[in-house]
Amino acid sequence: MHPASGRTQWHLASGINIELFSRSLAAFAQQAGAGPDKELVLVVDQAGWHMSQRVVIPPHVHLVPLPPYTPELQPAERLWTYSNTPLLNVRPADLEELDTLQLDRCAALQTDPALVATIQSATHYHWWPADYSPIT
Repeated sequence: MHPASGRTQWHLASGINIELFSRSLAAFAQQAGAGPDKELVLVVDQAGWHMSQRVVIPPHVHLVPLPPYTPELQPAERLWTYSNTPLLNVRPADLEELDTLQLDRCAALQTDPALVATIQSATHYHWWPADYSPIT
């Protein structure tokens, strides 16, 4: 997610590990257009699959870890309320229906201007830097 604009990209999975995180990073880099003219900075918590030396980080993508035990600093933590809304008081018949509900909601969060504005207002902290310069 991009706090300043409210734009999001969703990668849904039923689990997480180092390999899946590496593949998600590669997909994200491609979708977001990472390259010599566009460096991507991702703020991550210090979960093992984020910090492992085995994570394959694509070129022009930079991971910036948050201090330990500080989820309140991670703008993405505020997304769960919005992404899980369609699941409240619903009992899907199976995992396929659950996936469909979640995918539909994530698609709406990416395209509905009102929802994009809501995400922006919930995640763009006043102290968040406007310009990101990767540490080299």
